[in-house]
Amino acid sequence: MKFKKLVSGVAMLALSTVLLAACGGDKKDDTSASSSTASSSTAVADSSSTADSFVMGELKDGEYKLEEKNYNNGYRVVFTIVVKDGKITESNYDNVNEEGKSKVDDADYNKKMEEVAKTSPEKYIPELNKALLEKQNPSDIDTITGATHSTDSFKEYAKQLIEAAEKGDTKTIEIDNQVEK
Repeated sequence: MKFKKLVSGVAMLALSTVLLAACGGDKKDDTSASSSTASSSTAVADSSSTADSFVMGELKDGEYKLEEKNYNNGYRVVFTIVVKDGKITESNYDNVNEEGKSKVDDADYNKKMEEVAKTSPEKYIPELNKALLEKQNPSDIDTITGATHSTDSFKEYAKQLIEAAEKGDTKTIEIDNQVEK
């Protein structure tokens, strides 16, 4: 009798584990996207395209720009990279409000985020830009604790800019980041 209960218990535990793993699935993130080849590319949010390893090809010199179309919490991403001699020489990722002012300069926002997340845009935005210049590959950039969502967006958007640089496509990539309600 005890053996039968033990076998039943182990079977239930195994079944529960399988069910939980199957239900876990992939989490979706509204910030990442993939671009189309239209003259002004538009993307639909989907982070499943963010890979742990991103294989880069040869980059063509030029300036490559990406912009979110809509404001989220009062800000939208604008991101430009410059490629010279096949290397990323400038990374200008930022979040700007309707007046074009950077989140880095929003003292109240930075103070509140620092209290909660132990980091703020004035810290992590320059850190992300510097990391891309040093690593050259978004997959090699470490996630910044307290700014996971922003790091993931940065990596996905950097990947899209690099893909444009591989093709030499200097058209602005527009991200439709409309949050559905």
